[in-house]
Parts: sequence; structure tokens; C-alpha cells
Amino acid sequence: MNLRWLPNAISLLRIVLIAPILSYILGARYELALVLFFIAGFSDGLDGFLAKTFNWHTRLGALLDPIADKLLAAGCFVTLAMQGLIPAWLATLVVTRDVVIIGGATAYNFLIRPVQGEPTRISKLNTVLELFLVLFVLSRAGYGWPDEITIIVLGAAVLVTVVISGTDYVWSWSRRARRSRSEQGMTK
Repeated sequence: MNLRWLPNAISLLRIVLIAPILSYILGARYELALVLFFIAGFSDGLDGFLAKTFNWHTRLGALLDPIADKLLAAGCFVTLAMQGLIPAWLATLVVTRDVVIIGGATAYNFLIRPVQGEPTRISKLNTVLELFLVLFVLSRAGYGWPDEITIIVLGAAVLVTVVISGTDYVWSWSRRARRSRSEQGMTK
């Protein structure tokens, strides 16, 4: 039996979990949202581990995994901001960065060449920090832990990595597009 499909199925499960997580946050049922969010976060690590360990990489998986991450993070940030649990400006910044990245990748894919999913280290760090911030905010809302200063420090770390990784993506993909255009000009 071939299990190459398993990481993709796990990414799809993460996408399916988004609606109930957001619904529980909106209903102030933070304990249930926390449990489902933890499962979604764990699944993110699991699908990556399986893909790398067993070389179960697919083009679909390279697209599904970051889409699931961005939908989960954006949905949670917007919903937590609507509940007054995180600042609206931080949610806006996180979503804007993701929209810029997705828009740039789409443009690159159609105008230059197919995009290969290549998250940078700072982008991976940003994703981890975003997930931890959501996890901690839900934990604080549901159980009163951790303290507010922890949330503030983690929020500041998210802010810094959002700005750096967003800038890095725009700069590196712009440079890559210019290089590709000049290479195409030389071959004509």
C-alpha cells in the first residue's frame, strides 16, 4: 500500500479544522478552539515530517501545506482580533503579508515560471511564532495562562518576523524575477 497521499490528507484535515476552530473562537469556547488548534498545529509538523522522512513530496503537497498554514493563521488572527484578544493592526499585518506573498507567487507562477515552494528560514520562524501566539492567546482566554507579558513579547516577535519575512519575500522574488527576465532576454 502506497502512503504517499498521507501528508496531503493531513493538510486537507488541517483545512477542514479551520471552520470549527473559528466557530469556537467566535462562540468564546476557547478551550475547544484550543484543542482543535493544537491538533491542527501538530498536523502541520506531522505532514512535514512524513514528507521529509519518507520522501513523500508531491506538487499538490507543496501547495496544500502553505495554503493550509496561511488559511489557519489568517482565519485565527482575524477572528481573535474580532474578539478583542489581539490587536486588529497585528491581524491586518499578518493577513497583508500573506496576501502579498500569495499574490506575488501567483504572478510569478503565471508570468515567469512555475513556483517551487521554498519557504525561507525567517518565514518558517514567522509561521511557528504565529502558531504559538494563537495557541497562547487561546490558552490565556480559556485558562488564564500564560501571563500577559508573554503574549506581548510573543506578539512583538511575530511583528518583527512578519515585517522581515515579508520584506525578504518581496526582495528575493523580485530579484529572482529580474534574473529570469534577463536570462530569457539573453536566450532570444
